Amino acid sequence: MISASWKSAGKTTVSLGLLRLLAEKGLPVVSFKKGPDYIDPMWHRVASGSECYNLDTWMMGGDACRETFARGCALKADSYALVEGNHGLHDGMDMAGSDSSAGLADLLGLPVLLVVDGRRVNRGVAAQVLGLQAMPPKVRIAGVILNHVASSRQESKQRQAIETFCKVPVLGAIPSDASLLLPERHLGLVTVAESPDAEAFIRSAAEQVERHCDLDAITALFQRTFLPPFPADSRPSAEPSAAKVKIGVFRDAAFCFYYPDNLDALRCAGAVLVFIDTFSSGSLPDIDGLYIGGGFPESFFEELSGNTGLSKDVRERIEAGMPAWAECGGLIWLCRSATRDGRRWPLAGVLPVDIDYQRKPVGCGYLELESRENSAWFLKGERLRAHEFHYSKPADGTPGLSCQFDVLKGFGLTGRDDGILYRNLFASYAHFHAAANPHWAERFFNLASRFQADVSSEIAV
Repeated sequence: MISASWKSAGKTTVSLGLLRLLAEKGLPVVSFKKGPDYIDPMWHRVASGSECYNLDTWMMGGDACRETFARGCALKADSYALVEGNHGLHDGMDMAGSDSSAGLADLLGLPVLLVVDGRRVNRGVAAQVLGLQAMPPKVRIAGVILNHVASSRQESKQRQAIETFCKVPVLGAIPSDASLLLPERHLGLVTVAESPDAEAFIRSAAEQVERHCDLDAITALFQRTFLPPFPADSRPSAEPSAAKVKIGVFRDAAFCFYYPDNLDALRCAGAVLVFIDTFSSGSLPDIDGLYIGGGFPESFFEELSGNTGLSKDVRERIEAGMPAWAECGGLIWLCRSATRDGRRWPLAGVLPVDIDYQRKPVGCGYLELESRENSAWFLKGERLRAHEFHYSKPADGTPGLSCQFDVLKGFGLTGRDDGILYRNLFASYAHFHAAANPHWAERFFNLASRFQADVSSEIAV
């Protein structure tokens, strides 16, 4: 695991550089991101050329994290597995630290390569490392990389202090470099699709890691890790069917927030995924269901609002009973309009809801939800964990619309409700992970299969 003393200390830069170097050496590398993060994994995927999977103990549970890690490692024989932590090593909600990056490292038996922000400190940096070593859950900090180092004199003092007092080797010292600052916005990093210089940044990160870090010593950390036994993949395999059920997935710069495990779960349930670019598609292809993930549709309201052909086709298909699942950005796009910075944008108009953007986050963090009724998607009384991050909310709540959930933790749509139900559509501000919603893919597939059968019957008649 690559972790840090605190948020924005440089762990993503080091992770991207190391992933690129391992991939260039032809080593089988897989990566993971701790927490409910969509954007860092996109950067990982570009750096390594392989998918990056999320691990979140609060949302997914410990067993599911172990299973996901084992499944990811099994994708490549003798793989090098890199887990990037989130926030600081010991940051989390649980006072015992079970949901922290340290808790995940402890769960998976991983050594930690600690990135330390070296600005404005010299020998006192050792106090940071000592504190991180002492705080439970205790993990093995196997090496330290100093970041934002101002001079060789500062590096020497920091290196000597850490190796003397903490008994941990310093495996690198990266100087301050403005070109290694990733652009950020309210949700963290900007997406790869919105970063024309993404490849140049990753290349620069790799060069800095190669130049200023001991790659042989870092690579040896992977080779000295002995993983505990992991549970077998418990996901059922789908029975082969004659008719292929096709689920469309909006996937482009506006809608890019998808957990790889969610897409894999749909495939495992038996679905064929059809990816749709909302900028170039004026209508839907031949599909039996539609999955619209989150993203930053507000950055593309002009393009999305202008694509009236796609909006009309989606409205007609959903009215005809096609199942659809929409999260956050997907929910927003399905609404009648959105107002941001004083300008109102007409949107798909599936839902009679107008969205207003606020200056501060409306919902930020984890969600806990309880189903208030039986539906095609959930059973009454089911409790689910998810997460949200949105600056918008319905202008007038959800008048006249049925909602699936009572909000027990978080905000959702209104602070009380979340999950709009309309025909076979479920639309929510919640981002769900398949491991925390284990029946989702099967239910989605079954709904799409029934819709396909209904359409086939109508054609036959």
